[in-house]
Amino acid sequence: MLLANLRKEYHRRICRDIIRLQPGNPPYPNFADKTNKASREIAWNILTQIGYQAIEKQHLPGQTAGGRFEEITREYLKNAFEQLQHIRPGKWLYKTGSPISEYDQYEHLARLQELTDKSSDLSSVLGSEYIITPDIVIARAPINDDEINFSEAIIEGVSLAGLTPIRATNSDHYLLHASISCKWMLRSDRSQNARSEALNLIRQRKGNAPHIVVVVAEPLPTRIASLALGTGDIDCVYHFALPELQKAITDLQNEDQFDLLQTLIEGRRLRDISDLPFDLAI
Repeated sequence: MLLANLRKEYHRRICRDIIRLQPGNPPYPNFADKTNKASREIAWNILTQIGYQAIEKQHLPGQTAGGRFEEITREYLKNAFEQLQHIRPGKWLYKTGSPISEYDQYEHLARLQELTDKSSDLSSVLGSEYIITPDIVIARAPINDDEINFSEAIIEGVSLAGLTPIRATNSDHYLLHASISCKWMLRSDRSQNARSEALNLIRQRKGNAPHIVVVVAEPLPTRIASLALGTGDIDCVYHFALPELQKAITDLQNEDQFDLLQTLIEGRRLRDISDLPFDLAI
């Protein structure tokens, strides 16, 4: 299936299941900031471009909107990434609400959690915030030796390559391939939360670090920048409609927001949701 069709369906689902109009004069989309004129105008322009049709809908709490954004993004990534099996083959798992301790690089944290639960002294020293639950995880199943030896005999027994977790003979834990945080709207506290989770994933791992990315719908580049600028924690931030965001800001002739947006894009800190499946194949 064409990636353009998957992206269009992604936007259709967002418009149908998440977008609600908040009361105001005029009403504004529920991913815009009612106190910020630029935010409201950019959000409306994006919705016009992706074909949103305003109809009367029941109010949607922010937490519900966030949960739906996670699930719709998970489905989009699953459908898109599976189109790239010839580039990145494997048996893949796509989940929401899955703690990192379920995966190979972090399974030691489950044992650590058991120890701290039993000892208040140990808990007071180590804390209890190391087992995080990313919004979306993508994980790869270890492969059996028949798959490894598919074309020709490469390995047998356990005398060699007896520790690598990619072999099913060595481990039955999936390997965490990507941790994806979803932010329907951005505020300073939420951006810091995403950074804290990213640093946790980097510091607590035993093995390769997963892809660590954030998907946002925030219309203001100034707020996206609070999360996207800088390196060392988050790989990259992905916007649910980046070309539409660029056009919206151009149409509104907001030079300050446009200059910052270009800085984020040219600095390789912000990409479109259509880029993410390909980046996951790296």
